[in-house]
Amino acid sequence: MTFDDLEDIILLINKHYGYDFSGYSRASLLRRINRYMEVSKLESIFSLKFELINNPEKFNEFINEIVVNVSEFFRDPSFYKSLRTKVFPYLESYPKINIWSAGCSFGEETYSLAILLKELNLLHKSRLYATDISDNAISKSKKGIYSNKDFKEYSNNYFSSGGKESLNEYFVSDGKKSMINSELKKDILFTKHNLVADGVFKECQLILCRNVLIYFNEELQNKVINLFYDSLPIHGFLALGNKESLRFSTVFDKFKEIDKEQKIFQKIK
Repeated sequence: MTFDDLEDIILLINKHYGYDFSGYSRASLLRRINRYMEVSKLESIFSLKFELINNPEKFNEFINEIVVNVSEFFRDPSFYKSLRTKVFPYLESYPKINIWSAGCSFGEETYSLAILLKELNLLHKSRLYATDISDNAISKSKKGIYSNKDFKEYSNNYFSSGGKESLNEYFVSDGKKSMINSELKKDILFTKHNLVADGVFKECQLILCRNVLIYFNEELQNKVINLFYDSLPIHGFLALGNKESLRFSTVFDKFKEIDKEQKIFQKIK
């Protein structure tokens, strides 16, 4: 597939399904679509177009493949340590805490937040909203079942973030897979949301959207950051990925930096 073919596919997807990928990084998108075509044994751009137009199930597979879903429990432990010490002590004064985990992937980050809230005795008054553009990601997140093969690394992340318990206490395991405890799931609403096309989600005191904006061009990043700005009350917090920034956005001066290294910001006006 060429970059010209890619523009045709972007137009086709927007016309038939309303997904706007025009602001996505072209090189990254091209690489992922080429991989999808290889895995699906689609040998030409015509075959891909035919499947996308005539086969909605294939289209869902396509979306799940090209949307990057990579995460892990307590990824970037220093980030969670910063949340623990710089953000949640501020939020604990609220009678209710709403948190939006945007681009939740397979739920690892959302459940890490739930564990953190439980340990800080804040879970009982918190509501977590976890959204993703991918039906597959939402479905897997709701189940909350994970392979045991990476749990040693997850456990190391957890302790490095300041955790004191055993991470295994938050799961039920059959030896091969582990399922998150139902207590941690009951205050989480997983739902589909498209950051590019959908509007303000809900007023939340904390929004996490880490390592999603890097796939967007600057214009789209600015649009999404404004969406987050409109979804936050004054003094609400926004957390981005460590390679992401507010610096070029039109609302940059309406935030103050809480943790420069961990990219945590607070809305001040």
